[in-house]
Amino acid sequence: MHRDGPDLEGDRVEVRVGQYERQIHDKVNYSVIDHSLLILVLVIALALAFDFINGFHDTANAIATSVSTRVLTPRRAIMMAAVLNFVGALTVGTAVAKTMGKGIIDPALATQFLVLAAVASAIIWNLVTWYWGIPSSSSHALVGGIVGAGIAEAGFGAIKWFDPKGVLLILKGLVLSPTAGFLGAFAIMVALTILLFRSPRAAIGKTFRWLQIGSAAFMSFSHGANDAQKAMGIITLALASGGLVPKSDAGFYVPLWVMVACAVAMGLGTAVGGWRIIKTMGSKIVKLEPIHGFAAETSAATVMMAAAHFGMPISTTHCISGAIMGVGATRRLSAVRWGVAGNILVAWVLTIPITALIAYFIFYFLRGLGFH
Repeated sequence: MHRDGPDLEGDRVEVRVGQYERQIHDKVNYSVIDHSLLILVLVIALALAFDFINGFHDTANAIATSVSTRVLTPRRAIMMAAVLNFVGALTVGTAVAKTMGKGIIDPALATQFLVLAAVASAIIWNLVTWYWGIPSSSSHALVGGIVGAGIAEAGFGAIKWFDPKGVLLILKGLVLSPTAGFLGAFAIMVALTILLFRSPRAAIGKTFRWLQIGSAAFMSFSHGANDAQKAMGIITLALASGGLVPKSDAGFYVPLWVMVACAVAMGLGTAVGGWRIIKTMGSKIVKLEPIHGFAAETSAATVMMAAAHFGMPISTTHCISGAIMGVGATRRLSAVRWGVAGNILVAWVLTIPITALIAYFIFYFLRGLGFH
């Protein structure tokens, strides 16, 4: 029998179908949000792990000369370096972090998987060079990782190759930092030799044992000021790719909690120490005395602080290695063990290409697994 009026049963079916569709839509949205959040947390964790590894990998850069000259015991030198790395990371601005975060690739083109591949590549290279005692650059490992993952993500054109505040600035630092460290240490050592020509050797040694504590502290502070900002930049780039900080050049900034987290990670990593590299840096390149350690550390730390001011993410390893060789060259060229220095130079030259290649393949591996 036909009934006039509204079809209540049909309406109820449509309502139930609509509710079911909304539930599926909400579940899909929550799944996407949870997935993105999980990747972001993983990227941040890896970036902090990189900073921690950077701390113990580069501990030698700050304290090797002080330990090798026996001005400080290893334990005291490491604890001093840990504290001053933390302080330096928090008090010298974020110019280097901004160069790392927006100077290599446009944040608008970056994805969290790009950052994940870059950091994983840098960590792998850091651990390999740490195991073999090779003082390569953690900073340029990260730069190479971003370049390689950026090329995999968006092609060669995505990289800011000729940006005066980007890759070009970083490459200038790659060349200028060891050169400036070498020349600065050479000049300081020549000046000290002239000034102290008639002073008793014992008095010089005693005086510079104390002065070198100050130069080692300066070196530790400058290491935190420059190196901790690399991880700050990479975390901020991940936050920008997730829409949590502005992607524009004008709006790009480093949150305070990122600065604190990176400072803590580097301080803890420094406390762990890197004994293999300490041995290479402190004695295998050239045999040092307190006055030599003072000259090398003062030169390297000054270069690093200037670089931090101008936003140049240079390598602590490059600076102190160049400075140590500069000090050795004032005595005689044969005082520098050029074979070891040559091995270090090869590691420097290979760092960016190798980490770029590793990051490139990691990115495509993640894409092959469907994580893109």
